[in-house]
This record gives sequence, C-alpha cells and structure tokens, in this order.
Amino acid sequence: MIVASLVGTSIEFYDFYVYATAAISVFPLLFFPKGNDGAAVLASLATFGVAFVARPIGSVLFGHFGDRIGRKATLLGSLLTMGIATFLIGLLPSYQQIGVFAPALLAIMRFAQGLGLGGEWSGAALLATETAARGRRAWAAMWPQLGAPIGFFVANGLFLVLTVVFGHDSTKPLFDGPFLTWGWRLPFLISIIIVAIGLYVRIRLEETPVFARAVARGEKVKAPIGEVFRRNWVQVVQGTFIMLATYGVFYLMTTWILSYAIGPVAQGKLGIGYRDFLVLQLIAILFFAACVPLSGWLADRFGRRSTLLVITGLIIVFGFTFTLFLNRNVMGTGTGANMGLMLLFLCIGMALMGLTFGPMSAVLPELFPTNTRYTGSGVAYNVSSILGAAITPFVADALVQSVGVGWVGVYLAFMGALTFIALWFTRETRNRNLDTLEDEAATIAVETTSP
Repeated sequence: MIVASLVGTSIEFYDFYVYATAAISVFPLLFFPKGNDGAAVLASLATFGVAFVARPIGSVLFGHFGDRIGRKATLLGSLLTMGIATFLIGLLPSYQQIGVFAPALLAIMRFAQGLGLGGEWSGAALLATETAARGRRAWAAMWPQLGAPIGFFVANGLFLVLTVVFGHDSTKPLFDGPFLTWGWRLPFLISIIIVAIGLYVRIRLEETPVFARAVARGEKVKAPIGEVFRRNWVQVVQGTFIMLATYGVFYLMTTWILSYAIGPVAQGKLGIGYRDFLVLQLIAILFFAACVPLSGWLADRFGRRSTLLVITGLIIVFGFTFTLFLNRNVMGTGTGANMGLMLLFLCIGMALMGLTFGPMSAVLPELFPTNTRYTGSGVAYNVSSILGAAITPFVADALVQSVGVGWVGVYLAFMGALTFIALWFTRETRNRNLDTLEDEAATIAVETTSP
C-alpha cells in the first residue's frame, strides 16, 4: 500500500509540476500572443490556475466512486486522467501554428490534469491511513506526501537537463532553437511511460480494510457529497483552512518565486538565469523531502494539532522576512544577484513546506467518517487549493508590480494566520478510531469503568 501510494502521487505530482515549470519558462513564449511580456506571464499563470478550479470537481467526481465502489478502482481512473492529459500537452501545436486554439486546448488539458489530481490525493492518503498501525498513522500517511517533492525534483531536474543539453538561455530565448521547438515537449511525452508503471503497481492493490469493514456494515451512501455537506460541513471548512498556509507557502516557493527570480529586471524582478535558478530549487527541494518524514514522526509523537500550530506560527514569521531576503537592494539582480541568499530563502521555505505538508494526509482523512472520507477529505484539500494555490502566484506577481515584494510575504502571513485560527478550533485527531471517529483512549476508559 505504501509503495502504491508513493509511486502514484509521485507520478501525479510530476505531471502537475511539469506544467507549473513550463507555465513560467515556455508557455508565455509559445502559447500566448506576443506583446507585453508581463501580461503573457500573467495569462500563463491564469491558465495554470484552471487546474485548481477543476480539482474540487475532481474530488467530488472521484470521491463519489471512491466512497461508493472503493479506493483501488478510483485511483486507477485518476491516474489515467492525469497521465493522458499530460501526454497530450506534449503534442499541442503552438499559438504561432493555430492561433487562439492553442491556449484554449492548453487550458482544457490543464483542466483535465486538475480533475485527475483532485481525485488522486485523497485516495492515496486513504491507502496509507486506512492500512496504518495504531499510533503510526501520521508516519504511514507521510509516504504519499513524499510524492510531492519527488515529483517536483524529477520534473525540474528534467527541465534543467534539457536546458543544458539544448543550450537554452531564458534571458535570450531562441524561438527557432531546439528547446523551444521540440525539446520542452519531452517531459510531457515521457509521462506516459511512468504512468504505465504506476498503473501496474496499482492494479495489484487490495481494498483497504477500513473501507471493507464499512461496506460489510452496510454504511455506503448513495450521494457522498450530499452526506458530507449535510453532516460534515464544519469539517470541510476546518480542513480547507488547515491546508491554506501549506498551499500558500508551496506555490510561492515554486511557481511564483520562479517567475520573480527569472523575470526581467525592467519589470521589477531579479533577472536570474533560468538554469541557475533551477539548480537552487533542486537543492532546496531536498529540504522539503527531508522534513516530510520528520513531520510524520512529530505528528505521531506530539499530536497533529500542536505540531501544526507551531509550524504554522513559523510560517507566519517567515512571511515577514520576505523583504530581508528578496528586496532587490539586498538580493541584487542579474549576474550580480546573491545566489547564496536566494538559496537560504528557498531552503527555509521548503523546510517549512515539508513540516506542514507531511501530516496533512493523516489530519484531513481523520476528520471524516469512512463512507464519505474520500469525498470529504478531497473536497477540503482541493477547495483550499483554489484559495491557497490557484490565485497565489497571480496575486503575488501583481503585488510585486504594484506595492513591492515585501507584501507577498505579508500575504503569506495572512494565510498562515487563517490556518492558525482553524487549527486552534479543531480537536486533536491522533487517537481517533477511523471506524467510529471516537477517541480510542476515551473509548477504553469507558469500557473499563462499565459495570
């Protein structure tokens, strides 16, 4: 189960991040009309955000089947949806070839990616949590979370290799060069191979015992989404805001910071070379990966709520340091940029991301009963993606252009404050029995005092 959840989420996040990287470095050049470069980047980021609108829809669609027919079959469907859409992006003609149909088709494929990922995360989380040993649920649940840094590392690493091989320079792009002509397509096209590997692993899965017991008790419902909003709407709201800071810090540390770092100096950005910056991101992502297992251990040892309250507090503090790191008077621009300072900023942000992201695949499923857990956790996770991820790179880019980079950090601190409030009013779920949603320790106490 652990291998299947890790492999699946690694593939899904690879597909998602390949697009995120290309949305900054490739798509503004090839899929949007020439003119104002800043407008092209914003248009590309808007297309990037389409997937986040699709993700809640995917969580409802795949969640329905995940709660009705089981986790295994549904996860196969989400993987295929994501994989086929990613492969097709690699075949799309550019704006120069078919005009406005190019960005339209790109948006459709991005929407399909969002549908697939919307159904993927909660299913993979349930594979881990619903098979975990007592007292080790956060540790087991952190394995699918590792798919995020693995997918991101492979996606960006592949783009780095391609820019080196094809001699691509983001500051002086050659439209007739091999990278922009066809090389950028390779990461999308090879995804079909790794999707086939993921399908092989998942076909061999068995259903989780927690879901099997719920079916045996006759607890399946006809309309999981209706049940969720009728009985567990409070948990949906809690889960949505619990995830908010996690999404905010990650998409600032990956998508937005890339656009700010490699963007033209004339637009108030740093003008760092794309290839140089990718190296820094690949180093920083190792801190993300290292902190995910640490967060799983902390959440089992000290509880989900207290662990996340401390980490969220650190994210808020980190938000108020953006000016100290990223102000152009401090960082410098172009070849004179302070790469060591940028690496420190990225490593701190990615470490915090690993610490806050790791426990989420335990926390959100623990909020919902088995017969609506796939739908409920997926809806909370993916609605939060709209608030914390879809608009974040767009808002951050607009803030830089209007009031300065320091306000991007204030924006992160605001999201962190909302997450802190949501955690404060959420009960601890470490000892929660997934079959009954009762605290196991409390249940034992009642049994020992009964006559």
